[in-house]
Amino acid sequence: MNRRRFLETTAASAAAALVSAARRAPAAEAREKAAVKRPNILFLFSDDQRFDTIGALGNEIVRTPNLDRLAAAGTAFTHAYIMGGNQGAVCGPRRAMMLSGRTLWRAVAGLAGEPLWPEVLRKAGYATFGIGKWHNGPPAYARCFSGGAEIFFGGMSDHLKVPVHDFDPEGKYPKAAQRVAEKFSSELFADAAVRFLREYKGGAPFALYVAFTAPHDPRMPPEKFAAMYPPEKMPLPRNFMPEHPFDNGDMKGRDENLAPHPRPPEVVRKHLAEYYGMISHLDGEVGRILAALDETGRAADTLVIFAGDNGLAVGQHGLFGKQNVYEHSVHVPLILRGPGVPAGERRDAFVYVFDLCPTILEAAGVAVPDTVEGKSLSPVLKDKSARLRDSVFTAYRDLHRAVRDERCKLIRYSVKGEKHVQLFDLSADPWEMKDLSADAAYARQLAALDARLREWQKQTGDTLAL
Repeated sequence: MNRRRFLETTAASAAAALVSAARRAPAAEAREKAAVKRPNILFLFSDDQRFDTIGALGNEIVRTPNLDRLAAAGTAFTHAYIMGGNQGAVCGPRRAMMLSGRTLWRAVAGLAGEPLWPEVLRKAGYATFGIGKWHNGPPAYARCFSGGAEIFFGGMSDHLKVPVHDFDPEGKYPKAAQRVAEKFSSELFADAAVRFLREYKGGAPFALYVAFTAPHDPRMPPEKFAAMYPPEKMPLPRNFMPEHPFDNGDMKGRDENLAPHPRPPEVVRKHLAEYYGMISHLDGEVGRILAALDETGRAADTLVIFAGDNGLAVGQHGLFGKQNVYEHSVHVPLILRGPGVPAGERRDAFVYVFDLCPTILEAAGVAVPDTVEGKSLSPVLKDKSARLRDSVFTAYRDLHRAVRDERCKLIRYSVKGEKHVQLFDLSADPWEMKDLSADAAYARQLAALDARLREWQKQTGDTLAL
């Protein structure tokens, strides 16, 4: 064969190979995608649990053996935050942010139209199952879940008399169909989760959403767990105050009226004992769910997420509720375990709970909607030095605004025409006890955080004039 014929034959063969490859590409790509196993999702959500209430993360009083094991097998985010609330019932907007991946002033409206992560997973072929507290209305729930049980449309209730609905495929949840459950809330919701895990036989991956109402008040731990924490042995928090130093605009709300003013130390101790008892009881129910996941052989293929919706004061700064922007109210627990998650590690990057929306969708191989403002946690899981943002911004109604960086935190108040400012050096004062706003040595930090606060307001659509 001469050189010219050889080149022509080679070129023709190459072209034919390219055409053949092109014809095979879509089928091969489809087979490759089918071969990628999408993880199951198990989302465990606690209600009013402060960031420092897990034994493995430094609390020497509370007993949380199951959450401790979860943290040992996964990655705990030590600087996870919620952005705040624009109403007194802060659970609603905080959950709206988590579901939609939107920031505070955009998330509330988002549940009327923007896609929510369980809804996106459902459309992508996941079996989505919702259990427990849903504080965002029946229409949004119906969009999100293909199944469910023990559904509580509300903010709080007696833990032994939770008004719940059975799942309705048509998405109609009239009050007449409501029944009162006769089991402690944490056990009620865990029973439903265990039942789902043991009975689920579908071929599609599942997304199981379990939203507890504990440790939200009324704080009424079962006797066994109440006995674990004698009130007289409860140490007061370091930043305990009989009264908040000034009117923050929400001094007489429901949460703040759970204890007398000024705060008697013995009353604070009693509430703390009950709070820890509720958390230890919740921990046991989380353990039952994780054990059921292990029994079914699905643990290795399941991304487990444990998160809190917001924190709680319980005597700190003279406050009892979460209607403020101190660390005890906006700093929450967050632990991930499963495929792609390092075991036994900690991450100190600033993250928001609404970052879970893109994180979950990315893990499931589903496109993240353009409406999502949160950032996937994947870069931080891969690299402990990675950062998603240089600061976090938090807010409460039209009363409080705060921003913190890795060292300091600025809080600005606008209450009945009064303007209060607080500046804390969290590196030296993590309990936020010493206000440095008038200290000339911190003038540069105050000015820098002030500018960053206004940048955050602009970015998030917050129009409050400070």
